[in-house]
Amino acid sequence: MTEKKIPTIIIIVVVALALGLFQSVYTVDQTQRAIVLQLGKPVGDSKGPGLHFKIPFVQNVIFFDNRILEYDAPPAEILTKDKKNLVVDNYSRWRISDPLLFYRTVHNIEGGRSRLDDIIYAELRVSLGRFTLTEIVSSDRAEIMSQVTEKANSLLKDYGILVLDVRIKRTDLPPENQKAIYGRMRAERERQAKQYRSEGRELGVKISTGADRERAIMLAKARKQAEVLKGEGDAMATEIYAKSLGQDPEFYRFVKSLEAYKQGLSRNTRLIMTPENDFLKFLEGYEK
Repeated sequence: MTEKKIPTIIIIVVVALALGLFQSVYTVDQTQRAIVLQLGKPVGDSKGPGLHFKIPFVQNVIFFDNRILEYDAPPAEILTKDKKNLVVDNYSRWRISDPLLFYRTVHNIEGGRSRLDDIIYAELRVSLGRFTLTEIVSSDRAEIMSQVTEKANSLLKDYGILVLDVRIKRTDLPPENQKAIYGRMRAERERQAKQYRSEGRELGVKISTGADRERAIMLAKARKQAEVLKGEGDAMATEIYAKSLGQDPEFYRFVKSLEAYKQGLSRNTRLIMTPENDFLKFLEGYEK
């Protein structure tokens, strides 16, 4: 072997060793889990974050995201308890709990999403099918979604998938059903509005009747009290007149005559009396 060939061989050996070392070492990030495959079959358990070794050129490594993932499912139709079609748009939050089992059952993320779509849609269809359209739209969905999450999780754990949450983003009616259902809902709301207006008018009549009755009672009491006060005043006036009559009968007759003149001798009043009439007694001095 010549001296010129020796450096070439050394270089080849060094490159081969470097390449072999490079092929035998791999790093797993903190957000990942790794599986070592040998001739396409998993070897050992999944690997966590850090530096790891493998057999070069014989084994290869595949990585799986260990973070929480989201899957936004396409809108799909379900049938409610009252036989109404409803378009449901949902999403789920999930993670790979067992990378080795996940690889053996669904192989990759796309396979996992496909399995999520099938199972979650089936559970949504079953759970929402127990409720009417009005109940789904108006009631709290938290309990329904909790049931869907629990059931989907129990089915997907066999695929190395952990479902953290399932949520409905929106619910819509199919275009062909929207007008008919909106029409029925509007008719129902109008019927309720008429009922409320009728009940309001009935209550208004009751309140008005009660107020009129209380007003009549209050006026009757007020008139009664007025009559009592008037009677008491008349009694006091009579008593005063009686006392004044006892003190000066002539002055009393004079005052009473003036009152009679005021009432009897008004304008356009004509009286025919004889001079001897006692009614004109107190006017005689005035004439003189």
